[in-house]
Amino acid sequence: MSSYLHELLIILFRNRSTSAVDLLRAIDVDVPEYDEVRIESSDLGNVRPAEYRADLVLFLERDSVKMLGIIVEVQLACDKGKPYVWPAYIANLRARHRCPACLLVVTTDDSVTRWAQRPIELGPGTRCHPWVVGPSNTPVVTELHEARENIELAVLSTIAHAQNTDIALATCMALDALIVNADMDDERFRLYFDVVMKALSESNPDLPEIIMNSLGYEYQSDFARRYVAKGRSEGRVEGRTEGKAEGRIEGRVEMLLNQLALRFGPLSETIQSLIRGLQDAQLDTVAERVLTAPTLEETLAPQD
Repeated sequence: MSSYLHELLIILFRNRSTSAVDLLRAIDVDVPEYDEVRIESSDLGNVRPAEYRADLVLFLERDSVKMLGIIVEVQLACDKGKPYVWPAYIANLRARHRCPACLLVVTTDDSVTRWAQRPIELGPGTRCHPWVVGPSNTPVVTELHEARENIELAVLSTIAHAQNTDIALATCMALDALIVNADMDDERFRLYFDVVMKALSESNPDLPEIIMNSLGYEYQSDFARRYVAKGRSEGRVEGRTEGKAEGRIEGRVEMLLNQLALRFGPLSETIQSLIRGLQDAQLDTVAERVLTAPTLEETLAPQD
């Protein structure tokens, strides 16, 4: 699980490189103005040793000038060797490209966060301070417009907060992010659904199975094919755009019903029928309310 999660987190940053900037700003790092983010080689050795290779290296550029190099390291466990190589990563990147550089460590465990935040003593009077983002300071994405604008950050938020004692909230966050991005490409949707389910299973091993059973579909890729691929394939046929829209709305409705049941308990047939009759904009409103409204009645209150 750990190595798989490690690779999936790196993919999130590759798919949306500005996520690293979002996280740095979330922890009050003074990020320079830029007009482009470029991914570059992660090899941070001069010539040798070859093991000086980071997970991801990004450059913020302005008018083709490198303003800041960001080294992204996904760290899922404490590693006594990293305090010796991380300063080398920063120094080598800075020397090679003649620009400021910093290290962003991304964790999913508070104990790893505390370990990674410790200043690295290089010698008398010299320290290295990594920037670290973990569950305690990862932005909590609870607004649909935020999930719509940055699905990668929404998925990362779900992973980081899956250990939250309010597992229903973490699940609602995850499903909200997928609901509003149900029209993304199939491969990306399946990947993000996969990582969300695995993250939630860390807190409650039975939860992903409960979700899938309640939706009536098999695990992971079959879910995406039923809710997304079917609607899109029908929509590709000339004159059949209704299939795509209907398939997407059907998926949104089923996930929203599951959210409401997780938050407020079993739903009556009347409530289920009410939800199934909602249109896109109404589904958005209910999905937003389910994260914050204290009661089912307030969640479903008539919309202005």
